[in-house]
Amino acid sequence: MKLKASVDYGVRAVLYLAISDGTCSSREISDEMSIPRDYLIQLALKLRNAGIIKARPGKNGGYVLARKPSEITLGQILNAFDNDLKHVRQPMKRGAKASESALAVREVHGMIMDSLDSYLDAISVEDLIRAYNDTGKANELVAAALESTAAKMRS
Repeated sequence: MKLKASVDYGVRAVLYLAISDGTCSSREISDEMSIPRDYLIQLALKLRNAGIIKARPGKNGGYVLARKPSEITLGQILNAFDNDLKHVRQPMKRGAKASESALAVREVHGMIMDSLDSYLDAISVEDLIRAYNDTGKANELVAAALESTAAKMRS
């Protein structure tokens, strides 16, 4: 799956802030993460509106995470850019007749989207950093997220 540039840059910016563990200027994030600075500022607004980062104005200002990395999920970051990721789920028109096949496809599609949302919400920024620091645990992270998602879906 390829992510749109806005989502890719947004994830990179959040991960950079988490690893930096402090306030980072837009120039620093832009240079280090190869994100066009003007675009980063637009993306940061979406992340701020989603409660993921805080913007600190002034000479020594910049961006900082609004919450601990353990409290920010990959799903929350992606949802900050929901206009860039909109999955159009058109409701059935009133009075419209749909074949059994069409209804089944809509049901399965809904299950897929719900599963994906649950899975992405099971992975925190802290999990991603931990997986990076111990590459041998990356598969364990994926397995744990899948198990967590499966448990939530069963209940």
